[in-house]
Amino acid sequence: MDWKGRRESSNVDDRRGISGGGLALGGGVIGLLFILAQVFLGGGDINDLQQLIPPPGSQQSEMTAEQQAADDEEAAFVKVVLADTEDVWNKLFNEMGRTYQEPTLVLFRGSTTSGCGGASAATGPFYCPADKQLYIDLSFADQLRQEFGVKGDFAMAYVVAHEVGHHIQDLLGLSAKMEQLRRQLSETEYNKYSVRLELQADFYAGVWAHYDQKMKNVIHPEDIQEALQAANAIGDDRLQKKYQGTVTPDSFTHGTSEQRMYWFKKGFETGDLSQGNTFERGAF
Repeated sequence: MDWKGRRESSNVDDRRGISGGGLALGGGVIGLLFILAQVFLGGGDINDLQQLIPPPGSQQSEMTAEQQAADDEEAAFVKVVLADTEDVWNKLFNEMGRTYQEPTLVLFRGSTTSGCGGASAATGPFYCPADKQLYIDLSFADQLRQEFGVKGDFAMAYVVAHEVGHHIQDLLGLSAKMEQLRRQLSETEYNKYSVRLELQADFYAGVWAHYDQKMKNVIHPEDIQEALQAANAIGDDRLQKKYQGTVTPDSFTHGTSEQRMYWFKKGFETGDLSQGNTFERGAF
């Protein structure tokens, strides 16, 4: 993706230099990757993970100058991607006769607080409807590369676009409906809706990529392959097979690798919001 020298979003709360009594990136986090996968890209209940977050006073590892430079570059990239999502969704909402409310992206290292509870490297990237903010610990980019084998910078663009997709769902009233369902249904039944929610966010991420390329011509074919590689790596079926050795479809919350790739690709190829109703009967 061509991103250097382009506009960075101003809707960013950069907390990377603020100590939150955080969770250091290391063996403990790596051991929790399967649990992380349950909330990866915004589908899980952040409060369910509070028992996994160390109490205030824990120290996060200090970075070398080289690591800090790489972290700053990752932050700059994410800010450019967020700016591109603003341009695309402002255009699409305007065409719908609506006003797009731009979300704030919180960048942090270790741990921080959100309107949905505590956030840490263990919770992974997520969107919080309560404060309409996206939360990303940039160490997740390293985890994508090292633990999931996902290469290239566009994997993180996919992550940002997916979380913005949850913001779109929130603005369209879907988050409130999902919260109501959460209170009414059993966990197994709710999981089925959670999968549909996540696949629609993947579709919206694809729609963003479609229009970003159309409007700015900054996305390369290999970028789309990197996004598909990321979607494939974090499918419920693949993660469960990797970390628990068996696959239990009733516990899926995000969809299979095939489904995640399909819906991102469909959004990218069509750019048609009317084709992204993953909740309709026969959608998959």
